[in-house]
Amino acid sequence: MRFLTAGESHGKQLTTIIEGIPSNMPLLKEDIDESLLRRQKGYGRGRRMQIEKDLVEITSGIRHGLTLGSPISLVIHNDDYKRWSDIMGEAPLPEETKLRRVVTRPRPGHADLNGALKYGHRDMRNVLERSSARETTARVAAGAVAKVLLRHLGIEVCGYVKEIGEVKARDVSLTMEEKQKQSEVSPVRTLDPTIEDEMMRAIDTAKEEGDSLGGVVEACINGVPAGLGSYVHYDRKLDARIASSVLSINAFKGVEFGLGFEAARKNGSQVHDEISWAENEGYYRETNRLGGFEGGMTTGMPIIVKGAMKPIPTLYKPLKSVDIETKKPFNASVERSDSCAVPAAAVVMEHVVAIEVANAILEQFQSDSFPTLKSSLQRYREEIRCF
Repeated sequence: MRFLTAGESHGKQLTTIIEGIPSNMPLLKEDIDESLLRRQKGYGRGRRMQIEKDLVEITSGIRHGLTLGSPISLVIHNDDYKRWSDIMGEAPLPEETKLRRVVTRPRPGHADLNGALKYGHRDMRNVLERSSARETTARVAAGAVAKVLLRHLGIEVCGYVKEIGEVKARDVSLTMEEKQKQSEVSPVRTLDPTIEDEMMRAIDTAKEEGDSLGGVVEACINGVPAGLGSYVHYDRKLDARIASSVLSINAFKGVEFGLGFEAARKNGSQVHDEISWAENEGYYRETNRLGGFEGGMTTGMPIIVKGAMKPIPTLYKPLKSVDIETKKPFNASVERSDSCAVPAAAVVMEHVVAIEVANAILEQFQSDSFPTLKSSLQRYREEIRCF
């Protein structure tokens, strides 16, 4: 499975093309719309979420509710484009009009300056439109397709918030179904309802001060069989692929599996997961401190991965920067922004992790048609249970 996204933040549309999904897999427009609308929710979101209502248009690869095995193309139209058509249109502009709209002031924490240096753009609108987190909408659409595939294979995924700023949620013991329900009803997508008000107060305080907040989100994947990924080649280690995808999400600066960095501060006896066996389930681990991975492969325990998101860099308390034309300092401009996007980031991370797990399954098992994939995976599960 591979996919490509295209589109700018205020352009006409976002496009996702997905290749490698098996034929004859049930897939509905509603499956994708649900994920897109979930991404737009969450306490601390900005005005853009009130303007856009992200819904997908399926333009190829699906017929009568079933995938064809050919590339799937998905389109999400930007409702706000009508107000940006003169700025973002593809037709050339008169020189005097173009000069009035050139963005020459890079914002700290964004891709503006680095992208301008790399691609030679004197107008940094060319950078900020594509580097915007709006692009994650297209990735969530791809992840929604991956989640449908996983769900039909008995694998469930859930993303939720562990920390916002300095406010931390308690660890709570819930079933996957309970996690999915609780994260959906929580305005900050936390599994710990006792901490919701404190998280929201922290977001409000940051907003009042013209500041922003980051946080930590976690994804949990249940039902993954042991042996996905590989120890043979570094670039086939599944935890490495997941880590790469998580870090590719806008504003993410760190990844942990299981205990993560805490494992470096403990003795080995407090870190490694002891192995047991039972006739009905085969091999399993007594604990899951390593987050479902050993040697770049899944252990059969739930995958637990955390991602650290920095605060959004677009502030109403502007930071200092330098104009690339005049070389004079200025206070960075404010564009419409969220004060905290951590709850939405939990949804994005849930979907990019689903893509990597789905891809590992499609690589490892026969997958031209979905019934073949499903029976191939079932046979493998039975083989490793009786090994």
